[in-house]
Amino acid sequence: MTTEITAITAFKDNYIWALHNKEYAYVVDPGQAEPVHSFLKDSNLQLAGILITHHHMDHVGGLVELQNHYQVPAWGPKDERISGELTIVHEHDSIQLSKLDTILKVLFIPGHTLTHIGFYNEQWLFPGDTLFSLGCGRMFEGHPEMFLNTLNKIKALPDELKVFCGHEYTQANCDFAQAVEPTSNELKLFSQQLDEIRAANQPSLPSTLAIEKKLNPFLRTDEAVIQTSVQSHCQIEINDAISCFAALRKWKDNF
Repeated sequence: MTTEITAITAFKDNYIWALHNKEYAYVVDPGQAEPVHSFLKDSNLQLAGILITHHHMDHVGGLVELQNHYQVPAWGPKDERISGELTIVHEHDSIQLSKLDTILKVLFIPGHTLTHIGFYNEQWLFPGDTLFSLGCGRMFEGHPEMFLNTLNKIKALPDELKVFCGHEYTQANCDFAQAVEPTSNELKLFSQQLDEIRAANQPSLPSTLAIEKKLNPFLRTDEAVIQTSVQSHCQIEINDAISCFAALRKWKDNF
């Protein structure tokens, strides 16, 4: 059976991603249990497992309730801040989603948090809050070199991967990207298309890595056009991609 991916909305702008066929579902980062209960009931699906990318409560808040209710396994990073019965996974581990006949690999992607992981295969990438469409997560626990190494690791993945981020942040990120590159016609066109999608109350996601490599300023801090813009705005000397990323992230934090 074909695997589909459905966005379950939670809180103000979170997405809980459901990977499912016509019988079973696995969910990624259930910050709330109730939206998952409703989705399973409405879709007549059985929960088969849970995937966790990082410890923040808007991504794990529903984990214990869902496990208690459905008695299903969960996979996630080693982090004592995560409650629930987790199978701890590390980079290069493979997770067998047996009810979907699908395998996901684990990617260690710290920066937003120190223990953050993502999940991917030849079709999909679930980066949690590390990568957003046209943006990246706040640097709560990492440092610029760590976060940049993580983004470079993601950039090395194939262009065709669909990117299922943890939040609907794309419009705000697009506004910032246009501030960084105000003359970009590609960003202007992307923004117009994005506004139409959101006006129809549709998710802006998934993105693709091809789009992100082309338009996301946080994946392009090695490019002269980004470094020049950051240097001009921040009034500091930018010597390399690390200093550019650090200043760009600070610019976004205050945008």
